[in-house]
Amino acid sequence: MKILVSNDDGYQAPGIIALVEALKTVADITVVAPARDRSATSNSITVDRALRIERAANGFYFVDGTPADCVHVAVTGFLDFRPDLIVSGINHGSNLGDDTIYSGTVAAAMEGLLLGIPGIAVSLTAKPAAHFETAAQVALSLVKRFQAKRPVAPWLLNVNVPDVAHEQLRGVRTVRLGKRHQAEPVVKTIRPDGEIEWRVGPVGAAADAGQDTDFGAIAAGYASVTPLSVDLTQFDQLRSVSGWLA
Repeated sequence: MKILVSNDDGYQAPGIIALVEALKTVADITVVAPARDRSATSNSITVDRALRIERAANGFYFVDGTPADCVHVAVTGFLDFRPDLIVSGINHGSNLGDDTIYSGTVAAAMEGLLLGIPGIAVSLTAKPAAHFETAAQVALSLVKRFQAKRPVAPWLLNVNVPDVAHEQLRGVRTVRLGKRHQAEPVVKTIRPDGEIEWRVGPVGAAADAGQDTDFGAIAAGYASVTPLSVDLTQFDQLRSVSGWLA
């Protein structure tokens, strides 16, 4: 089995190193990841310039582009094989609820899905974090299950893991995405030269966080697994919008 591993924290991040160490025990691993931290780049791809790919001393390939770039160029021509699975992570910080829209970790796996390859995006829900090995073991268990029983059609799983020792993890729950409150206000600062800078504020707290959500699973000590869809169509509004346009 051949797995393409990527992330959004960069090829030197501790999460991707822990992930590779776990997965290489059961599969052939190729890493194509960003050259630096490209968190919150979502599904953006680079079209205004050429991309460079280099190889690190440990064999990881790194790209001067986004997570989606990494998977796209790897699958569509850089690699001489087609991966059976794409695993993205382990992200340093959660990707719960609305976070999935912005997440480069999720975007890397989603780019694979757009190309017809199943994907798993894995995040550790703390920053700073201490237990990357716990998330790595969860990822390994999912990959083993994938090997034993492959899905009929490609899917994308968004996985979040509490930052606890593996023996303290209560299990895994399949849940829906929750939702956050509105983000905190933008942060305004004045530089010594008098220029004003604006920085995006922190994410909002959990709003929709019931037991059947990813927020609820994490709060209860479980890893959350949520299948995601690329189709953004709001089907129950098709008729009302059609009537509004009539």
